Amino acid sequence: MHTLTKQAIFTATGLTALAAPTLAVAQSIDEKVNAGFANATGWFVNLIFMPFPGTSFPWIVAWLVTAATIFTIYFGFIQFRAAGHSISLVKGDYSDPDDAGEVSHFQALATALSGTVGLGNIAGVAVAVGIGGPGATFWMILAGLMGMASKFTECTLGVKYRNEYADGTVSGGPMYYLTKGFAERGLPGGRFLAVMFSIFCILGALGGGNMFQSNQAHQQIAGIVGDYPGWITGVIFAIIVFLVIVGGLQSIAKVTEKIVPFMGVLYVLAALVIILLNADQIGWAFGQIFEGAFTGLGVAGGMVGALIQGFKRAAFSNEAGVGSAAIAHSAVRTKEPITEGFVSLLEPFIDTVVICTMTALVIIITGQLAMDPETGLYIVEDGAIKTVSGASGVGLTSAAFGSAISWFPYVLALAVVLFAFSTMISWSYYGLKAWTYLFGEGKAKEITFKVIFCIFVVIGAAANLGPVIDFSDAAIFAMAVVNIFGLYFLMPIVKRELDSYWSRLKSGEIKKFTN
Repeated sequence: MHTLTKQAIFTATGLTALAAPTLAVAQSIDEKVNAGFANATGWFVNLIFMPFPGTSFPWIVAWLVTAATIFTIYFGFIQFRAAGHSISLVKGDYSDPDDAGEVSHFQALATALSGTVGLGNIAGVAVAVGIGGPGATFWMILAGLMGMASKFTECTLGVKYRNEYADGTVSGGPMYYLTKGFAERGLPGGRFLAVMFSIFCILGALGGGNMFQSNQAHQQIAGIVGDYPGWITGVIFAIIVFLVIVGGLQSIAKVTEKIVPFMGVLYVLAALVIILLNADQIGWAFGQIFEGAFTGLGVAGGMVGALIQGFKRAAFSNEAGVGSAAIAHSAVRTKEPITEGFVSLLEPFIDTVVICTMTALVIIITGQLAMDPETGLYIVEDGAIKTVSGASGVGLTSAAFGSAISWFPYVLALAVVLFAFSTMISWSYYGLKAWTYLFGEGKAKEITFKVIFCIFVVIGAAANLGPVIDFSDAAIFAMAVVNIFGLYFLMPIVKRELDSYWSRLKSGEIKKFTN
């Protein structure tokens, strides 16, 4: 992370005449903010990510995976039964442009994907494989497949209980279906849950969905062009972000529908090139994944360690059950809420099953994990697998890309910057909808939040705000605590929507749209 420097503060504020004495004050304040914030919020972070006794498995991951399993069974493995129809919906086969909503099925999917596909797919997977071994990939894929059912549940409800306004805009997400859905079922507490969700969503949007992204994007750029003040990156990003988000969701959707496919294809193609250059290792790599999933291959923690890391990475990557994606999907043009549930199924598949798996394969197949030549087992040091390059996280992924083609790390750096940018513009929308739920709709209130959001872009790129980021990450997963609790009470409503839609689709009542 880049610490806030004297020059950054002076140049940003125009106080260039103040010199050395302020440097000590600035650094001291930065350190005091970190320490004070950590002391004030550490209990909350520890509570959210607290592991089960005697394990390193956070209870919040178990909360997410358990919900995904329940929804998978309750809806009869809908993620597999509806895959073909989901693709037809994304293609626009059943889309009526006169339906209420702001964006197409594809644009809604792209916007939601831009919020989840990010640094976790690059750095987080490297950490998971580095600790849990190749076997973590198997459990990551499994958790991603089950998470598809969570997305299906929350995104269906998001559309069903959204607010539609006279100007054609809509507002939806957990805060609306918690309020309306609980009231419809005669259950108390819906409004309270919605307020709690909104508060956590705003905090998560400003931190993990904003400051962390701009901070890491700056680190990637500085790693190539050389160190320079982080506020410069922050201001550039803030201007671009503001120009996109000031136009509302339709503006965001127009950007994400182009940038998400581009960055996804760019990253996957780069990974495929590396895999094909090492084609003779593909069979061995998959063997390592399946064997490691059930034996651990000598990794510290064995099978349990691989399972924990795989489930953790999937949960942290695709955000299934967090409720964030339901906000984006709520704006789709449709009169059938269940259709967006079908479309959202594809999100964890693309994010986790495809992109995360590609990252893991590149690391494994290029031999970045050190093995003992005599035993064939991975060498473990300090609870993690020793790497050939000595790197971990995004550095490990970069080393894997660079081992094949020297300039590939530049492609990776571009992908990281695009991932960070797309995540920021999507989370700006999530935070905005939580903001307007709490404070009311209106242009002035929207602009206020958008300006605040862009200020935090600059702060994130310039400052060392570790505890703040930890807190905002915890806030994002606190969203899941509230959201999933509500989903358990509302999933019978989704079941009725599903049964009704399927019967009408099979009877021919629902037909493909033709102009």
